[in-house]
Amino acid sequence: MTTPNPIPVFKLYGETRHWPTPDLLHCESIPERSALHDWHIRPHRHADLVHLLHVSHGRVDLELEGTRHPLEGPLVIVVPSMSIHGFRFSPDVDGHIITLARPLVEHLAETASSAGALLQHAGFHGLHGPGSGRRIATLVTQIDEEYRQPAPGRASMLEALIQALVVALSRLQVVTGRGAKASTSHHDRSHQHLENYQALIEAQFRRQPSVEQFAAQLGMSSAHLNTLCRRLADRSALQLLHERLLLEAKRQLTYTNMTISQIADSLGFSEPAYFTRFFKRNTGLSPRDFRLRQHASEAPKQDAPGQAS
Repeated sequence: MTTPNPIPVFKLYGETRHWPTPDLLHCESIPERSALHDWHIRPHRHADLVHLLHVSHGRVDLELEGTRHPLEGPLVIVVPSMSIHGFRFSPDVDGHIITLARPLVEHLAETASSAGALLQHAGFHGLHGPGSGRRIATLVTQIDEEYRQPAPGRASMLEALIQALVVALSRLQVVTGRGAKASTSHHDRSHQHLENYQALIEAQFRRQPSVEQFAAQLGMSSAHLNTLCRRLADRSALQLLHERLLLEAKRQLTYTNMTISQIADSLGFSEPAYFTRFFKRNTGLSPRDFRLRQHASEAPKQDAPGQAS
């Protein structure tokens, strides 16, 4: 099957909005989202997100890199960044989708040696054996409960649970689906350039290098880097840097007691006023108002998932 072009780039599951939370992990039930789209999520891809789907019951027609796979639960599906994927679920489907932001994916790859390979290759695996299926279902349920009901130690618990889930999934030796071309797309040269740029952002965003400086490190012109980012990520090179800065600002405003001035300095802004303008332009709220809203709507939390202690 040939997938129509251009493939839309979504920033969250079936959405085009920015990452909506200061957390690096997003969890929701499959019916919660797919019912809004008549159980059909059109083929799309993500530039910097990884999906882990646990289908406990029901059917799903999975479209992965142009190949369709009729599947039935219980099963798990792994969708790495840049993989073209779509879903058509049966109305009786049950299960969860866990979405991991790039910083958390990189953290997991560093702390769990098997995670890197697992999260880089699209695939699916039936859970019909008594042991592993129960363990994975339990871990997914625990992640969902912890995510929805913030409590003291939430961040540490979520990090431990997602690490355990990734290790359990890697033990299943999740295989690429029949005829799927996930690895071909994932290792395309342009995609590799984008991954290299995202890795540079992750390592250097606090210093806010210019796009020209990033491009020089990648051995290309800034115009080429911008073209590549717009084609594959649907954002400019500068927007990708700004999104990472904004995510870190949200995390620090939510999970730390740092002053606005301290946060601005830690993120490479020359003065707090510049940081405040940047934050309000991108969120509609001043840093202070964002912090007050977070503290009013949520129980106090400690570190964000994936943040090293």
